[in-house]
Amino acid sequence: MERKGLAARASGNPSPPALGEGPRPGPPPCVPSGGGAPERGQAGAAAEPAELIRRAHEFKSQGAQCYKDKKFREAIGKYHRALLELKGLLPPPGERERDARPASPAGIPKASRLSEEQSKTVEAIEIDCYNSLAACLLQAELVNYERVKEYCLKVLKKEGENFKALYRAGVAFYHLGDYDKALYYLKEARTRQPSVRVRIHALKIIRRARWANEGLKKSSSSKPCGVHLQPQVPGEQRQEYHLTAGVPD
Repeated sequence: MERKGLAARASGNPSPPALGEGPRPGPPPCVPSGGGAPERGQAGAAAEPAELIRRAHEFKSQGAQCYKDKKFREAIGKYHRALLELKGLLPPPGERERDARPASPAGIPKASRLSEEQSKTVEAIEIDCYNSLAACLLQAELVNYERVKEYCLKVLKKEGENFKALYRAGVAFYHLGDYDKALYYLKEARTRQPSVRVRIHALKIIRRARWANEGLKKSSSSKPCGVHLQPQVPGEQRQEYHLTAGVPD
């Protein structure tokens, strides 16, 4: 009987289950090929950190190509996919200094399993993705400056001297009406950029932010509560500025 069972398995016909075993599970269903990495809920949760990092880098590269092709919505999707691949590889910022953490559930990569080189690679990809997401949003006809600010601050938490994040944060705060923070971030960016063109553009925004800040202070002292004046830069009347034009990619 044993020989017959072996012959059946060799010929591709599995032998029937032994008494008391119950039916055996069939093969997993085929996953249609989508031209990209599998969904994180399927293979992503059990993948090794090196594979997750590889896929994240691939999505980031695809996003960069979409950005070059001016397909900004597609680029945003690619950058989000890259960040999704990295989710869980690094602990939250408040826990990165803790050595003792509870063991991860089976199949989920634990941050402590990352080598030092892998940790640096993950952070570099995260920084690039958040910076690139901010750049994509700034290309929109109606810019979501709140989201631009959010992405830039994520970068600056990891890399406080990142020029692009400082610059874009300054532009975002300017458009959100927080001129004190706009001045701070733009001044910080200006000191870290050797490019004359970008420095000149930063100075222009700083000048406008100063005038706007002074205008707000004057309006708050001369107008009743709840009434706001639109700050105006002298000599420029009602001209509107597209301050994102000079923001570096």
